[in-house]
Amino acid sequence: MEKYIIAHDMGTSSDKAVLIDFNGRIIASATENYPTFYPYPAWVEQSPDDYWNAVCAASNRLMTKNAINPKFVKGVIFSTQSMGLIPVDEKGNTLCNNITWVDGRAEKQAQSLMKKLGGKKIFSLVSGTPIMGKDVVAKIQWIKEERPDIYNHTRYFLDVNGYLKYKCTGKFVAELSGASSYGLDLKKKTWMSALKLIGTDMNRLPPLVRSTDKVGGLLPDAAAAMGLIADTPVFGGSDDVQSAAIGSGMNGDGDVHIYLGTSAWVCASSKVKTQFKHGAAAIQSADPDMNLIVGITEAAGSNIQWLIEQFFKGELKEYGDGIYAHMDTIINTVPPGSEYLICTPWMLGERCPVSSTTTRATLFNINPEHTRNHLMRAVYEGIAYNLRWILENFKKDYGFSSEHFRIIGGGALDKAWMQIIADITGKEFSVSENPRMAGALGAAITALIGLGEIKSFSNARDFVKNTETYKPNRNNKEIYDKLFQSYKDVYSGLKSAYKNINSTRFTE
Repeated sequence: MEKYIIAHDMGTSSDKAVLIDFNGRIIASATENYPTFYPYPAWVEQSPDDYWNAVCAASNRLMTKNAINPKFVKGVIFSTQSMGLIPVDEKGNTLCNNITWVDGRAEKQAQSLMKKLGGKKIFSLVSGTPIMGKDVVAKIQWIKEERPDIYNHTRYFLDVNGYLKYKCTGKFVAELSGASSYGLDLKKKTWMSALKLIGTDMNRLPPLVRSTDKVGGLLPDAAAAMGLIADTPVFGGSDDVQSAAIGSGMNGDGDVHIYLGTSAWVCASSKVKTQFKHGAAAIQSADPDMNLIVGITEAAGSNIQWLIEQFFKGELKEYGDGIYAHMDTIINTVPPGSEYLICTPWMLGERCPVSSTTTRATLFNINPEHTRNHLMRAVYEGIAYNLRWILENFKKDYGFSSEHFRIIGGGALDKAWMQIIADITGKEFSVSENPRMAGALGAAITALIGLGEIKSFSNARDFVKNTETYKPNRNNKEIYDKLFQSYKDVYSGLKSAYKNINSTRFTE
């Protein structure tokens, strides 16, 4: 008998809904985009209604275009962007837009919260990492101080996953991996006690569930809106990093994968590592028995999209979806190192390998010989330098060798970019099959475990296949080693300048 899971991968710009059978085969997919709003400097918001509308539209398209009988869908699960903050009242009404993970409005509150425990250094000893303006606890405090009208009516603060589970089931919950982006005790699997010490109202944080838990069944109205039947099981799910880790197949102790999409991250699975170092965070895996060490780069593919929109509009109109293949042909005409042009990718500030809300992208060492083609390659290279820096920190801070890793996400389809990453990191790596779908596949595997169809998370490897392997070109090692050091020097040399020019405008 046919049996399916519908997994929704709710990213920064769209919902990728995927229909997956019980053997892990991707049967069909549907994508629905939603907008992002930038009302003030450092503010980045999205509408929760847009998320739900995308879920309903994508689910219906999956069902109708593929003539699937709703009774064969045995579960719904979400993999979502992390660190969302959606205040809801006791009836579940949203009180403002989602304050997204890249929103940095709460820097003043972050500094104030740390002072309550004696300053940044002492706070870091207690909680493991300093608070920055993009962290959820600082944003909660921002709402408390700046929007008491919202705060006083808030029953729960939900993340994107929690909000969508509420829309499906009518239940307010937070899943463990999502909760770890707020503050989770990784040993006790409860809300971190430090949250209370800095003034967080624990009563406004919802009850916790595991990724594999059945939260409830689809409510009749939700089922009708999605084209499914009432009482279809809805599972806890997880944040996108955690789902992708499962979907990459690299979820054994010490395994490393890189995700390249709108943002990027380097992620290592670990049974014992819980330290927060150099902007990398220790968070709960979708697997309750594992942790993840994650270094997130705020802007990756979004930088390339900016490059296209600002410098290659004509080519975009001419080539359409073929623009990336066209750009690859251009990249290969520019020598490695882009004639000593360096572009840092910190368009939205940065978390890892440096943690800063004030840092921004910089084009360094430009001269009259450089063209937009050099700029293009420099953007791709800049993201690769950032990944190398994170990988180096992972080896130094945690002991992860990272000699063989896997890349997932839409960026993995760009062969020229993959070779640049291999050359700059000096590492051999593989690209998984259907790299865009790793998050949805990981979510589906989680649901299948919840249904008892898969024994454990260790069996996730059985669902993932590699398509290509990339090896570094040693002829490019000298130039990239030299420019990588200069890349780090750009940050150290301009750190104070970034802060001086941006600290005030991002907290007003």
